[in-house]
Amino acid sequence: MKGLFILLLTVSAAYSVQAQDTLSLLFAGDVMQHMKQIESAHQGNGKYAYDSCFSYVKKYIEAADLSIANLETTFAGSPYSGYPAFCAPDELASALQGSGFDILLTANNHSCDKGKTGIERTLKVLDSLNFTHTGTFYSKEERDTIYPLLVEKNNLRIVFLNYTYGTNGIAIPAPTVVNLIDTLQMKADIAKAKSWNPDIIIACLHWGLEYRLSPSAEQLSLSNFLFNQGVRLVIGSHPHVLQRMEKRETEQDASLSNVVVYSLGNLVSNMEAANTEIGAMASVRLIKSAEDVVIDECAYRLTWTYKPVVAGKTHYYILPIADYEENASFFSTPEIYRRMKNSTASMRSLFQKENIGFIEYK
Repeated sequence: MKGLFILLLTVSAAYSVQAQDTLSLLFAGDVMQHMKQIESAHQGNGKYAYDSCFSYVKKYIEAADLSIANLETTFAGSPYSGYPAFCAPDELASALQGSGFDILLTANNHSCDKGKTGIERTLKVLDSLNFTHTGTFYSKEERDTIYPLLVEKNNLRIVFLNYTYGTNGIAIPAPTVVNLIDTLQMKADIAKAKSWNPDIIIACLHWGLEYRLSPSAEQLSLSNFLFNQGVRLVIGSHPHVLQRMEKRETEQDASLSNVVVYSLGNLVSNMEAANTEIGAMASVRLIKSAEDVVIDECAYRLTWTYKPVVAGKTHYYILPIADYEENASFFSTPEIYRRMKNSTASMRSLFQKENIGFIEYK
């Protein structure tokens, strides 16, 4: 919705005051489209279908009051392509919306893969669906009008920020804008957001080192910088693997806390390198009181990109691991099941050692 920066989502009058003052958020990782995924979605006659990909996790995405994902592809139109210059069919946008996602983040290292056309057409596709998004813009003038993104839901005012470390060395084509990680600009954006008196500010960053299970020094530094500026949640993407999640007490008020999720990994991709098939959807519950907003329950649900081959064609499904990890007969081959079990055990071991204040949904 070009030119609109406040999304008003109505709440039934039948809800109690307590329900209106509680908000559940779900954050998912990288939505990628390698060429094999595009070929899998092709139905013939130029038609593509993605709904089945999200069918196993749809109930969890829809259950949250606001669900957010990182869109790591463009909608630049045919011909479509995978790595290294991503361009997916428009039907993926419809499927993401149909699965329950409310907000897409568009600032990442692949934002400029298809140049000015890719940035502009991606925005047009999302706008045509009234799909809320942030991170890339038609122009500086548009950014100044609609950024930061302010969303009102359940009597809470939430500001979303979105930035990327870079665009793979591709120059951002004028007049379009891709939000880059720049502490001076981020500080100015946060000051602007604070002038709107939001209940909470959330920063979603595309950052870190690919395939590393630990956050980099820059991630640690940037998260502390953002907390010091008044951001309460920092959610990360880009490494393609999971990194730890922390719920920290704030220095100013021990009754309040901040959250950082360094990397949610891939929600869906065709990657098969170590730890790239497993991801997580992080959930955070906010409770608004007369004094402040408390970050209440913090949890995560591990997911697995399941890729069975049927009649010579690879299919893609996002599985909630806890629902299927003891059902070996569900999986098409013992090897896939073994890989899922081993990755799950590895990530649980990492999270048990390093996570703070997050529980796993089982």
